[in-house]
Amino acid sequence: MAVKQTDYPPLVIEYHGNRLAGVDEVGRGPLIGSVVASAVILNPSRPIEGLTDSKKLTARKREMLDVQIRDQALAFAVAEASAAEVDQLNIYHATHLAMRRAIDALAPAAEYLLVDGNRLPGHALPGQAVVKGDARHPAIAAASILAKVARDAQMAELDIRYPEYGFARHKGYPTKEHLAALSAHGPLAEHRRSFAPVQRQLALL
Repeated sequence: MAVKQTDYPPLVIEYHGNRLAGVDEVGRGPLIGSVVASAVILNPSRPIEGLTDSKKLTARKREMLDVQIRDQALAFAVAEASAAEVDQLNIYHATHLAMRRAIDALAPAAEYLLVDGNRLPGHALPGQAVVKGDARHPAIAAASILAKVARDAQMAELDIRYPEYGFARHKGYPTKEHLAALSAHGPLAEHRRSFAPVQRQLALL
């Protein structure tokens, strides 16, 4: 079930129970929409094959695993911090807010956290931050998959409402296509006003 990762030493986990939650986020870099976080407690008696960093999977494979995770995990939750909260708090603090919301929504509650990245999100539960964790532990990989599928669905919905921006293709990241659409059509209410390319367009209005 675990993903092999040769660039890092073996992951030593300081917890041996069954309510360990993997936590990850998607959407720090885009210019629009929420940052989405997920927390997942996998069921040791129902392992899921193929869990790895969501970015390494095709959209079809992610969606298949998303259904499997929701069906087989002991608990899972997906939460977010809005674009307005990103602007108010900054992306770093908004990311941790979304993570804490996901952790708090788990039922049954987690006892220990494995969080992707190099910082814990400031939750009361004990845990470890794991660099490249989505490629090193299946619970973090599962969280990355749920968060990615949820955020991509938000971008697909935005694409239906605003097809001229191409959100289904670039998912809100600052690609040439997105920047050109931003210049041609201006920022939407859902854009993050604190991000520099959006700020520049707002200054021209």
